[in-house]
Parts: sequence; structure tokens; C-alpha cells
Amino acid sequence: MIITSLLDTDLYKFTMMQAVLHQFPGAQVEYRFKCRNPGVELAPMVNEIRQEIRSLCSLHFQDDELAWLRELRFIKSDFVDFLGLFKLNEKYIDVQPRLDGEIDITIQGPWLHTILFEIPVLAIVNEVYFRNVQRVPDFVEGRKRLADKMVALKAPELHELRIADYGTRRRFSRAWHEEVLRVLSAQLGTGAGGQFAGTSNVLLAMKLGLTPLGTMAHEYLQACQALGPRLRDSQVFGFESWAREYRGDLGIALSDVYGIEPFLRDFDMYFCKLFDGARHDSGDPFAWGERMIEHYRRNRVDPLTKTLIFSDGLTVPRTIELFRQFHGRTQLAFGIGTNLTNDLGYEPLQIVIKMVRCNGQPVAKLSDTPAKNMCEDEKYLAYLRQVFDI
Repeated sequence: MIITSLLDTDLYKFTMMQAVLHQFPGAQVEYRFKCRNPGVELAPMVNEIRQEIRSLCSLHFQDDELAWLRELRFIKSDFVDFLGLFKLNEKYIDVQPRLDGEIDITIQGPWLHTILFEIPVLAIVNEVYFRNVQRVPDFVEGRKRLADKMVALKAPELHELRIADYGTRRRFSRAWHEEVLRVLSAQLGTGAGGQFAGTSNVLLAMKLGLTPLGTMAHEYLQACQALGPRLRDSQVFGFESWAREYRGDLGIALSDVYGIEPFLRDFDMYFCKLFDGARHDSGDPFAWGERMIEHYRRNRVDPLTKTLIFSDGLTVPRTIELFRQFHGRTQLAFGIGTNLTNDLGYEPLQIVIKMVRCNGQPVAKLSDTPAKNMCEDEKYLAYLRQVFDI
């Protein structure tokens, strides 16, 4: 089976899930799957995908996994106790083939009991697809490409550049993902003097002794559109509820649920000082970095005390460009996903699972990259633009 542990997911799923347990335990949500690649036929593989999901829903957390989670400074004891009783329930997920050859995946149920589906299901779809279309993978090519990346990153003038792995959801396979991380650890080094900062994948962090990385995802701020006091204040409500949960820890704010302009309006001096930094995930990263540095200065915050995280479709060359532009002006972090874990010479799948409803009402994100917008209700999308003056 592809997924053999419920830890085989991204850390931010657990950090958000803990906040959901403590603050929104009754929230009901709906997620939808989307493949952005044209002409990819997943329908013939639907039974294989269902079988893998059935196996996923048979898993529970092992004692050593729970003990490892309990040692993380920001994970609370009652949450680990809850995970000790947790299993994913197959009744909350539906996978159906479509006549055009694509598939529909719908996840619907309590947020607390559905939040852990997204990452492993995307990893399942990826691995099922590639083991069907590339039955003899070209790992020689993959290793050559990875070696070239290591050479580029180890240039002497880049010794302060640190990267992280964010590639679970779109990896070529579980085994390849682990091999890539072992190479990164060995070639770049970990710890204070290394260039490999860690991984978003919790299982591989535990297995390989790496630092697990992650804070919040779009779904958290999207859900706040339905959970907060009023729509215009939903972003502020999301940041404040996060701060209540973590009291200054995990302080990286996601900046593109409504786009950069509404983010900067809401991310005032209080949040500039409270949060450790912000994460870029759509739009021009160079323009975004300049705007963030200017915004910190306007709010009397030294940009050198804050961290800007870049994570939008990064390649190694793009990462190096960004490092050269912003190095010495602010703290930097880079999360590279698909270009690390699915670069063997084949076109990777651009697949997502996004929240589309919370407590019966539509939710959406208005990305700085319009193609990343996802909402099933155009009237709601128009209303959101009006409310946030976009």
C-alpha cells in the first residue's frame, strides 16, 4: 500500500487540526479535488485509488508515533490523546469517474475528522497515476537531475541558502521521496550549519531525524470566512485565533488567501510584531518580497528580524535568484516541492484538494495567481471581491 502511516502527511495538517479540536470542533466542511493538467485520464485508475483510500482508512497512530508527536513543543497533550483514538472514516470521502476521463473526489464531514485526508489522498493519486503510466521509471535521470541541483546549491557563495522539502502531495512515489530526502541530508547537511532545513513530511522527519516544518494552510483562513464574526474580518479573526492557540509559536502568516493588498491592510503593526514572518504562495515572488520588506519598515519593524518564506512552485534556479535578491535584507526560507520530489523527466500532475464549503456556506481563496482560485459559487466569489475591495 502507498500510505502505511497516518504520519505520512504535512505538519501543517496537525497544527491546524489541533486548532480545530480546541476552537472549532463542530465545524462541517467540504473539499473538492481538481487536476489542472488538461487531458489527464484518471478515471481508468479509480478502483485502484479507492482501494488505496480504503487501506488509508484502516490505519491508526502507533504508540511510537504518538510519543514522537508529544515531544514537539507546540503539540499539546490532549491533542495527542485524541489522535490515539483517531481513524479516517471512508464514509466521508467519495471517488467517482467522469465521462471525460477525469475523476471527482469529494470529502465531506466534520472538519476535525476530514482534515487529514488531503495530503495522503493526493499522494495516492500521484503514485497510482505514475506507476500506471511509467511502469519502468527512469530513476537514473531522476538521480542525475537531483545531483545537478546539489552542485548548484553547494556553490560557495550560497552557503547561507537553506531549503526545505514541501513535496509530499505531488511526489513521484513514497520510496523516491525518501531517497531524495536522504540525498539532501547527506549532500547539504542538516542542523545549524547545514543547507537542508527539514521537511514538511512528519513521518520522514521522524524516520530520518529531520526537523518537521509547517504552520497553516489556505483552508484555515478560508474556513474562517464561515466561522468568524463577519466576512470582512475573517482574515484578522483567523490570525487572532491562530495566536490564541500557539501564543507566538508557529508564527508564519499565509499571505495570499485574499491577495497581497487585503493581506497588507489586515497585517497591521500588531501582527507584524506578533508573527515571525509570512509565506508567499502565489503571484510574483520578487514583487511580493519587496512589498513585505517595505511593509515591515512602514510599521517600524526591522525586516532582518522577520522571515519571508517562498513556496510557490520553486525550482532550484528560481530559489537561487530569490536568495540573491533578498539575502542580507531579511531572514529567508525556501520550501521546494514538486521540483524536488517529482523531477524525473515526466510532466508532474498539478492536482489539489481545496475546501469549498464550511458550515454550509461557500468559502474561497482569491489568489495572486488567478489560476489558483477555487470556488464553486461565482456569486460568492464576486461578493468576496466586493467585501475585500479587490
